[in-house]
Amino acid sequence: MTFRNGLDSLLRPEDSVLVLIDHQPYQLANLNSHDPHMVVNNTTALAKCAKVFGVPTILTTVIAARGGDLFPHVSEVFPNQEVIDRTTINTWEDPKVVEAVKATGRKQLVIAGLWTEICVAMPALQAAGEGWDVTVITDASGGTSVEAHEVAIQRMIAGGINMMTWLALASEWQRDWARAETAIALNDALRDHLGGSAIAYLWEQQLLNTEVPSVAA
Repeated sequence: MTFRNGLDSLLRPEDSVLVLIDHQPYQLANLNSHDPHMVVNNTTALAKCAKVFGVPTILTTVIAARGGDLFPHVSEVFPNQEVIDRTTINTWEDPKVVEAVKATGRKQLVIAGLWTEICVAMPALQAAGEGWDVTVITDASGGTSVEAHEVAIQRMIAGGINMMTWLALASEWQRDWARAETAIALNDALRDHLGGSAIAYLWEQQLLNTEVPSVAA
């Protein structure tokens, strides 16, 4: 078994390309591994982080006329961008998607989608077999059951695929808060999607911007 470790194993925004797969109403309606609200939140956060870091993002749906359009929360992050609509269940068998990914010239392929056991596992396993460095964002994905999601993750890990959550990915892309060109924009994205941690951050800003009262003489 080859272990994934060392500095070169970390994801870099300049080498990453993100593919968001089938974040659609039909799939969300039968999502049972996660709270649907959290998947919408996390997927939107992932999309915003990709935009902050200039990571090319491919948006794709399957038979949107029946399954519904891509979540507007996500498509609004990339206004005027084409959403590639497929008939293939396995995204990696759709030539238009694959060509769009290849055109970026990047080899760190980041995937999230619904459902994990089908629309994520198939392209992830195929792409990994073709030499791509594949990472799946588990909390911006989800399955038809907890078991389906977890078994899919185990299957992909066995296939050499890396697993992360959206916040871990954002942190890895940022890597150093001294990178001011992305730090402020990233904090804006985190503020809207990080729940209690975001509230704590806003509180900290409030305290830092509040004059410290002087002690009476």
